[in-house]
Amino acid sequence: MRWQHLPVLMLLLALLVVPGSAQGVKYLYGSPDLSATISGTNQFAPGAETQIAVIISNSGLNTHKIVGSTLLTPDDQPNTAKLVTVGLKSSDTPFTVKTDPQFLSDIAGGASATATFDVKIADSAEPGTYMLPLEVTYTYLADAEEYGSDVLRYNYQKRTRTLPLEVRVTPDLQVEVLDVRSESLNVGTEGYVYMTLKNVGHDTANKAVAMVTRSGASPLIPTDGNAYVGTFEPGETVDVKFKVSVADTAEPQSYPLDVAVTYEDYEGKTVTSRSATIGLPVGGKIAFEVVSPVSTLYLGQKSILEVVYRNSGAATVYNAQARISAVDPFTSSDDTAFLGDLAPGETATARFEVNVDGEGTEKEYGIDSEIRYRDDLDNSKISDTMKVRVALERRQGTIFTNPVFLVAVLAVIIGAGYYIFVYRKKQR
Repeated sequence: MRWQHLPVLMLLLALLVVPGSAQGVKYLYGSPDLSATISGTNQFAPGAETQIAVIISNSGLNTHKIVGSTLLTPDDQPNTAKLVTVGLKSSDTPFTVKTDPQFLSDIAGGASATATFDVKIADSAEPGTYMLPLEVTYTYLADAEEYGSDVLRYNYQKRTRTLPLEVRVTPDLQVEVLDVRSESLNVGTEGYVYMTLKNVGHDTANKAVAMVTRSGASPLIPTDGNAYVGTFEPGETVDVKFKVSVADTAEPQSYPLDVAVTYEDYEGKTVTSRSATIGLPVGGKIAFEVVSPVSTLYLGQKSILEVVYRNSGAATVYNAQARISAVDPFTSSDDTAFLGDLAPGETATARFEVNVDGEGTEKEYGIDSEIRYRDDLDNSKISDTMKVRVALERRQGTIFTNPVFLVAVLAVIIGAGYYIFVYRKKQR
């Protein structure tokens, strides 16, 4: 053998020997050590519905390790928590857990996993600190026994631990509506809403402002929706007043309106209470109709057009004025008439001076008319347009039916009568 081939031969022998010298590892006296903490805030207000994220951490250590060429290495380590299941409990607390226990699989030593629970805090929850028990169930490798050079028998044990989670209920203001009434709240108008509010919470509200807001797509829209309250103590009641408008598309029925209070809490932070929803009845729309029959006017003449209007709505109107829009073949120099105040169901007659073109067509026309009025809040409103039905005819007959001729004849008769009266008096 040549000496220069010796290093190559030694390397080959080393490669053949290495697999036979592999070392086995076995850990002794290790076990999982689990703890739980809440991710984020642990402070919640009464009535809140929230998610609580819980971090489960495993700080378990393997304190003894054996290495040997004859040892078999187990698949699991003693400090690994296997098949972990967690469930949040709420016994004897104002918390309601809506999420079932969750499976988190394995948590190795030095690792963590997160479980999220949906939780509802009772409206009546008293401020203070509470403990929510987190029940954790897992399995771990307690021991691995070797049988021969190629068999391991695993000895797993199941354990259940209860880990406390500290949560805090903060004081807050809660609004309860004790009384509500409305005034002049009709479709298409503005009205007032009066409420008596009570602080049924546990926090003293400073610089409190009561406010009403639109509830979803409700036709009730606040136009003056804030009322300053000031200091609002627990158990205290206050009376507030708001102005609300009703959309023209509403119907005479009840609609929702939200009320809440913005205030400075016990920490000096500006917060808003949870909204309380009330229902408000809305009266029918203010409306009018023409109830007079078809009026007959004559071509080429000036006439008085009498129109009877009725308040067919659900509220009284004030200082009502009727107006017509005269178009060809009509003209008018007196197209407005005062109707006064009209309660629901009442009628009033308007008189308009109308000229009719002699070249017009004999048929029935519809003259546009509307009413301007003031509502209970003294807002100026205009009604929907109505049609005043007018029939045009051409007056038939001899000269004796002509109004001018009749007036002249009457004048002659009066003059003749006066002359006879004076003459007879002189004869006496």
